[in-house]
Amino acid sequence: MPGRPRSWLFRVAFAAAALLRPEQLARPLAARPVPRPRSQAPGSLKCFLGALKMELTEVTGVSLKRGSHAVEDNDSVAPAEEAKRQKVLDSCLTTGQDGLEHVSLPGSVHVPGPPAAVSAREGGKNSDVQLEEEEEEEEDGLSEEGEEEEEAESFADMMKHGLTELDVGITKFVSCHQGFSGILKERYSDFVVHEIGKDGQISHLDDLSVPVDEEDPSEDVFTVLTAEEKQRLEELQLFKNKETSVAIEVIEDTKEKRTIIHQAIKSLFPGLETKTEDREGKKYIVAYHAAGKKALAKVRTAADPRKHSWPKSRGSYCHFVLYKENKDTMDAINVLSKYLRVKPNIFSYMGTKDKRAITVQEIAVLKITAQRLAHLNKCLMNFKLGNFSYQKNPLKLGELQGNHFTVVLRNITGTDDQVQKAMNSLKEIGFINYYGMQRFGTTAVPTYQVGRAILQNSWTEVMDLILKPRSGAEKGYLVKCREEWAKTKDPAAALRKLPVKRCVEGQLLRGLSKYGMKNIVSAFGIIPRNNRLMYIHSYQSYVWNNMVSKRIEEYGLKPVPGDLVLKGATATYIDEEDVNNYSIHDVVMPLPGFDVIYPKHKISEAYREMLTADNLDIDNMRHKIRDYSLSGAYRKIIIRPQNVSWEVVAYDDPKIPLFNTDVDNLEGKPPPVFASEGKYRALKMDFSLPPSTYATMAIREVLKVDTSIKNQTQLNTTWLR
Repeated sequence: MPGRPRSWLFRVAFAAAALLRPEQLARPLAARPVPRPRSQAPGSLKCFLGALKMELTEVTGVSLKRGSHAVEDNDSVAPAEEAKRQKVLDSCLTTGQDGLEHVSLPGSVHVPGPPAAVSAREGGKNSDVQLEEEEEEEEDGLSEEGEEEEEAESFADMMKHGLTELDVGITKFVSCHQGFSGILKERYSDFVVHEIGKDGQISHLDDLSVPVDEEDPSEDVFTVLTAEEKQRLEELQLFKNKETSVAIEVIEDTKEKRTIIHQAIKSLFPGLETKTEDREGKKYIVAYHAAGKKALAKVRTAADPRKHSWPKSRGSYCHFVLYKENKDTMDAINVLSKYLRVKPNIFSYMGTKDKRAITVQEIAVLKITAQRLAHLNKCLMNFKLGNFSYQKNPLKLGELQGNHFTVVLRNITGTDDQVQKAMNSLKEIGFINYYGMQRFGTTAVPTYQVGRAILQNSWTEVMDLILKPRSGAEKGYLVKCREEWAKTKDPAAALRKLPVKRCVEGQLLRGLSKYGMKNIVSAFGIIPRNNRLMYIHSYQSYVWNNMVSKRIEEYGLKPVPGDLVLKGATATYIDEEDVNNYSIHDVVMPLPGFDVIYPKHKISEAYREMLTADNLDIDNMRHKIRDYSLSGAYRKIIIRPQNVSWEVVAYDDPKIPLFNTDVDNLEGKPPPVFASEGKYRALKMDFSLPPSTYATMAIREVLKVDTSIKNQTQLNTTWLR
């Protein structure tokens, strides 16, 4: 896709390393300077570099990404209390010279390092496209030295290009407090996400025990085979050599030992059968394919591997809680499937969680025993599996009720009074439910532009937007691929410039090579469906953000006649006589589509004008291609987080964790003890959000900062140089 959210992290680290002298990289975090006007960047840069330095120390990229989010407070509020809140809200909205509604932002606001773009999408990422080993090898083989050089150049580009919040309609704040700065995700362990399941319970890893099951084989199955024997068996299983069987000598010839070897081979290498043979007076267990490659194909792709070996009385799915550090959900699934020697598509989950965080979520896997899963705890770093149970059904995307967040903002500059006002506002009023910056990409070609071209049926433009050269930060091989495309318009030649062909550009070029330049629709269709739909959802999000900003500018933070509210799943209008029965937290606005209604006030015309300007007909949102027909949806304009709590703590060492994780608690570690005074102060926040809301936008409301990468980097350019 045009926006490449994962790669900018490394650019920042490489560029900073290139631009700063060694003594600057080694310099400890200092106390913040006296506030200075916003036009002077050193204070905000120092905040950003604090995060940068930690990233370099941890040998990770500066990564601020998305995760999923959690549950909404639907409790009714007493009319008197709501009226009091409304009075406060009305007094808060002022318009600054920049056209943004807000209480005058402090001139000394230091913008921290790019905040984590953390979103909770119900749909999540598509698992259709898995990493191919050869592509991984090609990518790993790229020269680090060359990459560092090109990333340093990209960092400078990033400062000039890309989107700001203003570009995607994010312009308003609802709170009255003065903004302040802080560092988000200085360590990935400063951002912890706990999934809220369909039963409303927050998922925790608190039990590593394995359910007792007489059908399970002995623990010895995991240790009875040598590494060499496992290697030979895996090659046999995957037809990687010419052997038709593998014979393993039974050193201690007892029935029990032979049984364990049989069990080990069958459980660890699905698709292989075993038999015992006498050879020259010695006993051997011989592993072989019972039905050749067809049997392997069934095992590797079917939804029901090894039917005969699973007890009928046991649920077909083993559900477990996955605790992971610094890995996104699909990467984690790929690792688990590799160690278990199964296909990733036998795993299911309710939502994807992002990489740069500690996350806890429920996973289900088809016909893999808890015993076998628990054994992975001995093999894998940064993973823990536990809370095992057998169930009849898998998990489905979107079944979660949300996510609970524990977030640490380090090195905050706000006074205790500022923090108190900011957090009280978040708890009582909430934040505007904007779609976060990561929804729109990070390069000079926003994803919503591609979505708009798809809806316009302008397929040549779609192809051009995805493949054309662009300003901004990209890997060198992508730049070369785009240059080749611009020069030759030869998809095969451009594809040869890509060592990693699983990216959107590679998939589109492969489609163009297969179907030809006159069949762009089919070529585009090679891209996985979820990735294709991401573009048009980005356009819907772009429209929604702009319309919500107009709605708040026009009518403030109170319901008005003509607004929309949901009754069940149906949207209805607020009448004049009913307006006092609702609060701003009830009001929804539509994402454009053929199956929604629009407000009955000025904002309805604003929708029409915006789509007309984009050459789209608001009265006909059906597309010639069914996949791209937009039915639309409704989204609350203000979200009030649930379970909000916070504390300000003092600390001296930027590397120390400021709270215990589930694994810390399992290991019996005492919670951290804080001194009353310290070199730095941190704000520790806990809150829950419903699905499809962005934690970044909640944190934006607290800090009062632009969360775009462009804004963060531009503020720091002068001081960096």
